Amino acid sequence: MHNHQEQQATQFDFITLGIESSCDETGIGLYHSEFGLIGHQLFSSVKIHAEYGGVVPELASRDHIQRVLPLIKAVLVDAKFTLKDLNGIAYTAGPGLAGALLVGGAVAKSLAWSLDIPSLAVHHMEGHLLAPLLEKSQPKFPFVALLVSGGHTMLIDVKAIGQYKILGESLDDAVGEAFDKTAKILGLGYPGGPALAMLVEQGNPDAFKFPRPMVDRPGLDFSFSGLKTFARNTFAKHPNKKADIAKAFEVAATQTLMIKCRRALEQTKYATLVVAGGVSANLSLRKELNQMGKKVGTNVFYPRLEFCTDNGAMIALVGHFRLSHGQRDIHHEINIKPRWSLEELKQIE
Repeated sequence: MHNHQEQQATQFDFITLGIESSCDETGIGLYHSEFGLIGHQLFSSVKIHAEYGGVVPELASRDHIQRVLPLIKAVLVDAKFTLKDLNGIAYTAGPGLAGALLVGGAVAKSLAWSLDIPSLAVHHMEGHLLAPLLEKSQPKFPFVALLVSGGHTMLIDVKAIGQYKILGESLDDAVGEAFDKTAKILGLGYPGGPALAMLVEQGNPDAFKFPRPMVDRPGLDFSFSGLKTFARNTFAKHPNKKADIAKAFEVAATQTLMIKCRRALEQTKYATLVVAGGVSANLSLRKELNQMGKKVGTNVFYPRLEFCTDNGAMIALVGHFRLSHGQRDIHHEINIKPRWSLEELKQIE
């Protein structure tokens, strides 16, 4: 239990544990109905995968098995709560790597069953989508969301929690994949996105001009594989211009995202844009979107940098919203959904 007198749990408090294990990061979060996020920890197994140049699903699953229980214990100890204080457990059920999802699902279901409290399957992308609600300054519904996480690039019309309409998505590589693949082409290792962003700082913005894919045709879908190919062909001709190629690629990618966001805002007539997922940590993208926001009178919201990538806090948050509104898993089976559309989710009543 909490030591602080003012934070003594009452019968009206609802404390949710969140477990994130969809890929190569084990994240745990603890969300309190009155005090908000009261604890979170993350362990990334990225170093294990770096030598293979990408995530190895079997290794990711094994690492989650080792990490998840010690992390839960650490988060509870830090927040001065015990397992018996929990009112519900949320876990990422998809999208993601099947083996990795099964670890989080199995731990969540077993704990919930032994504690006789509800569990709930949470959509990984809904976690990213709502992560800005962990901040003091929060977006108001409705808004347009740009989700740029791992294998996903999508624009979503968000009317309320659980009321999502996909306006556009990537027809091939997601932008994060294109960043990683371009970094690999340039020999920057894994994970490529952050390494590429560092190299960009030394690049000359006038050296090369890359195409802005699909901006001259109507609609809100994306395509980034051609941009990656353009980077490969340019690098073959100019092998000693790595920083300039990285710069041209990043400018083209971020401007493409900005142009599509502006189009989605015009289409929906909304005045708020939420940007979330790993690529939302990219400073060039933030600069591009903030400038666009000022121009068209749009408020732009992001999660703090540590909640852009996968984390347990966002899963605890979504779990809190849904569990405290009476939603819960009906069966004891561990149901994961490696592929799962946001549009299938239920609205919170």
